[in-house]
Amino acid sequence: MLNQQTKQAVKEWSESLAGLGPILTGEDTVTPMSEVRDAYTRMLAKNPAPSGVSFIEVDMGGVPGTLVTPDNLETDAIVMYIHGGAYIVGEPAGYHGIGGNYASMLGARVYMPDYRLAPEYPFPTPVTDTVRAYEWLIEQGFDASKIVLAGESAGGAMVVTVMVAARNKGLPLPAGGVSISPWANLEHTGVSMTNREGLDPLNTKAGLDFLARTFLGDALPNHPMASPVFADVTGLPPVLVQIGENELMLSDAMRLATHLGDNRVRVNLEVWPGMFHAWHFFSTLQPEAVQALESSVVFMKQALRDAAK
Repeated sequence: MLNQQTKQAVKEWSESLAGLGPILTGEDTVTPMSEVRDAYTRMLAKNPAPSGVSFIEVDMGGVPGTLVTPDNLETDAIVMYIHGGAYIVGEPAGYHGIGGNYASMLGARVYMPDYRLAPEYPFPTPVTDTVRAYEWLIEQGFDASKIVLAGESAGGAMVVTVMVAARNKGLPLPAGGVSISPWANLEHTGVSMTNREGLDPLNTKAGLDFLARTFLGDALPNHPMASPVFADVTGLPPVLVQIGENELMLSDAMRLATHLGDNRVRVNLEVWPGMFHAWHFFSTLQPEAVQALESSVVFMKQALRDAAK
């Protein structure tokens, strides 16, 4: 299913974080965390933005961010894209590819908040920053019914978490959300954590357990604002969950979709056979990446139409 170029790119993605563990455990006291984060950003930035989009830095109510604007602006709708990286690495500079693709495919502006990262800023700071960025959009006068959220991995979980927090704060809710490869259950109890071990080219259960503990600090992994499978999701707008069938997170992503559906949230679940974590990044290499992006854009457009009624 995966071509050789994609396999090589995924291998480089995995290797870009090889130095993270020794730094977090204290085994490496020389290399600064910034060096690993910069390497991660450079690796993701190899996934190019499409032509016809521009990027500027913005202040989202005290949270740094990046605004992506397509040359062909077709709508006043907005996407807030929430990056992943286990709440430990990642920044908008590495996400020009997927952010640019959404801007181009929707003809819409895309805002990408640059939330603070663990372990310097453990839970709940990354979540709090992202909620603040959404609140800022509302304060700017943007109609919530014209906003859609999207994100991958930790950002995929925060798509739902931000909605829950916004509802709890009495903020108007967005039209919908796209949750890509969500890291939705930090207890890691899904059966795929075992039976996809070795098939997932990017993650191991031991590695995810370690990253979760680094992010959580003193919080429990079943905290509803860290693991949305435990959150009260009643009243949320429609959500699309997209997950690769080879992912360790498969079962927990399916559990998130079931949890949403059980609580009367309209939910679409797409399981993509043979795909890996956040395969959407590799739109210039893998046909399924383009297809998944296109499917999520169809969902976004429908959610925006429904919210406008």
